[in-house]
Amino acid sequence: MSSIDNEIKVTFPDKSVRKFEKGVNSIVIAMSISDGLARNVLAAKINGEIWDATRPINQDVSIELLTWNDVGGKSTFWHSSAHLLAEALEDLYPGIKFGIGPPIENGFYYDVDFGDKTLEGAELEKIEAKMIELARQKNEFVRKDISKEEAIAYFKEKGDEYKLDLLERLDDGTITFYEQGGFTDLCKGPHIPHTGFVKAVKLLNIAGAYWRGDEKNKMLTRIYGITFPKAKELKEYLYLLEEAKKRDHRKLGRELELFTFSEKVGMGLPLWLPKGTLLRERLVAFLKKEQDHSGYEQVITPHIGHKALYETSGHYEKYGKDSFQPITTPHEGEEFLLKPMNCPHHCEIYKYKPRSYKDLPVRYAEFGTVYRYEQSGELHGLTRVRGFTQDDAHIFCRQDQVKEEFVKVIDLVLYVFKALGFDNYTAQISLRDPENMGKYIGEEAAWNKAEQAIIEAAEEKGLDTVTEKGEAAFYGPKLDFMVKDALGRSWQLGTIQVDYQLPQRFELEYTGSDNQKHRPVMIHRAPFGSLERFVAVLIEHCGGNFPLWLAPEQLIILPISEKYADYAAKLKSVLDENGITGDIDNRDEKIGRKIRDAEVKKIPFMVIVGEKEQEENKLSLRKHGEGDIGTFELNAFVDFFQGIIKESLNK
Repeated sequence: MSSIDNEIKVTFPDKSVRKFEKGVNSIVIAMSISDGLARNVLAAKINGEIWDATRPINQDVSIELLTWNDVGGKSTFWHSSAHLLAEALEDLYPGIKFGIGPPIENGFYYDVDFGDKTLEGAELEKIEAKMIELARQKNEFVRKDISKEEAIAYFKEKGDEYKLDLLERLDDGTITFYEQGGFTDLCKGPHIPHTGFVKAVKLLNIAGAYWRGDEKNKMLTRIYGITFPKAKELKEYLYLLEEAKKRDHRKLGRELELFTFSEKVGMGLPLWLPKGTLLRERLVAFLKKEQDHSGYEQVITPHIGHKALYETSGHYEKYGKDSFQPITTPHEGEEFLLKPMNCPHHCEIYKYKPRSYKDLPVRYAEFGTVYRYEQSGELHGLTRVRGFTQDDAHIFCRQDQVKEEFVKVIDLVLYVFKALGFDNYTAQISLRDPENMGKYIGEEAAWNKAEQAIIEAAEEKGLDTVTEKGEAAFYGPKLDFMVKDALGRSWQLGTIQVDYQLPQRFELEYTGSDNQKHRPVMIHRAPFGSLERFVAVLIEHCGGNFPLWLAPEQLIILPISEKYADYAAKLKSVLDENGITGDIDNRDEKIGRKIRDAEVKKIPFMVIVGEKEQEENKLSLRKHGEGDIGTFELNAFVDFFQGIIKESLNK
């Protein structure tokens, strides 16, 4: 074989091309650049797929070397850490059985069947120590192709029915094992070169998880953990974790009297308390005002819909299993569903009369409450509920209007983020999965147009974007806004979707300038997403210190003694007339105690009134977290207060 036949071409992200011998791996390629890079490579993206850094490469490829600073590098690191956890568990608790152990956004977990044993939280420290002990052995992760027959025989002998269940769904010729130290697992990889990269471990908590997420199956023990290549990074993470606990929306929602849950009402169905309701109403009023300026019309649709409505839209076929069971009526064969989404209803509103090309775009908006069944183990405060309100709107427009309307929606989403202090975000362009086109409905040409419109609109607005294949909705591509909160956590807030399919399925039409019938294009948009989830993220982002315009209790008046109660009431009346909401603390407590209590409640301003204030017809002002900020005449305070709000909402 000639030397040319033994060469492959490797294309780097900067489009430079270098030649290497066949069988080279990513670590050797990294070493050709620098020893420092080679020491830090955890995996590599080969032709778009993440591989082990030690896996031989035998053909021309494009390559991206992945370190801890890359999402793919972290994911591989945490996937390998899940295997390290499993090895430690098998060493400490012989005979246990394993489910799955994937990486997650922050860390990893492994589902384990301990048999009759219940794992106690106090044991986690012992498991962490064993993981560090094994990590220091620097055992390599070895990939091994294995036949299905051999794999089944291995796990039958081991007595691990969960791995056998997984194997039933795998095809022969696609199965791989990974080994490190004394542990072998069924896994497609990839993994880091060896366990020695793991320098710091923290097992975070223990939870229950049904095998395959099915309540009919056995409940396994899910162990969550996180690892780092440096102890310092673990320390920083744990600090942020403590901050996150302080900001937990469930904790603050209770302390600030925003919402509650009741088992008698039902799991996953939040009850909004007066202060939380006021906060919601302010959010709704804020968006309605902007929608009015942008030509949206408000509509209202029922909380239930005929099953045929969702069969027409295609939602029942795709999501029927995740919906509440149909509601039957006394009429035989008649079935309704709790509304799982608003868009089919809006399609029927569009159809109620003939449309001309001159009528378009038509923009319908609704704060519509929808219902979707979530398993009890997946419910989480306001972020995962069974009933939630979407700030939903659907724009019906001509093909030549799609990009312009899409850009306008982007502007609206960005204004919402600005007003609420979300300034760190990325726009994710979610496209089809070219390897699984059966997931989607509609014609290829329509999809191509929709995807191109989104890409062009994002470019026009200069958005920082990432493209994710396989994340499109089943009826069309979308632009999802991924927001980072004050603690650096990423949330999906706000979505815009282009849809050529529902207009087709509902036979929506308009008469064009050529006097012929045409199909409109439908744009779905929800800047908040759902009010429940948005409020949860907002609470944790600002730690309960809401922007002044949104705070349900904007100030509290604190009379020094009951002698000044009448003056406090007079102040409150004037403030109420100016749209400033608050209360009076008339308790028989010292002023210091009242101030401390107001600070705990995170009330933005405290108005102190005593003898001097009453005599001079003024007020003394304290700001939450800052202290005294001066004495104001009443009209000057109103101007000062309203100026803050105007500035925060100024476009």
